[in-house]
Amino acid sequence: MAKGTRSKSLANGTAAPPTVTKPIELAIALPHNPGTRIHLQLTVSDSTILLFLAHSSIDSAQSTAAMGSLVYAMPDRYNPTQPLSTPLYTLPSSVDFVTRLAKVLVRKTGRVCYVGGGINLSGAAQGGSVEEEMEAFRAVVEAVGKEVGRPGQ
Repeated sequence: MAKGTRSKSLANGTAAPPTVTKPIELAIALPHNPGTRIHLQLTVSDSTILLFLAHSSIDSAQSTAAMGSLVYAMPDRYNPTQPLSTPLYTLPSSVDFVTRLAKVLVRKTGRVCYVGGGINLSGAAQGGSVEEEMEAFRAVVEAVGKEVGRPGQ
């Protein structure tokens, strides 16, 4: 073993169980849609990220939301730039967004990701345009990246 490196202690020949933090709950306001918030519930362990998304807006405060899609994504050992993903539960309106998000998080963190939920920006200022969806996507990736990069994560 090289100097300065540490391995986790072994008990009965098995590695120590992964450390899991409490779920982190965040709400992100979108700059061009002040009435719309994206709610995140993020759980980070040594090798896994579990992320659930939901959205709320001034107009949809009383309405119920569908569960959305659930996607599992993992790094590809042979082609690290193209993570592998499998939809576990699909809802056509959210499966593409959630799959793209899971793959980007795998690429950025190198961890297995479960991403569930989805957002519907049809009630946003521009009616859910591509620009609004990309703004939401970037905001979620940035928020998750900050939380995963914190010490102890």
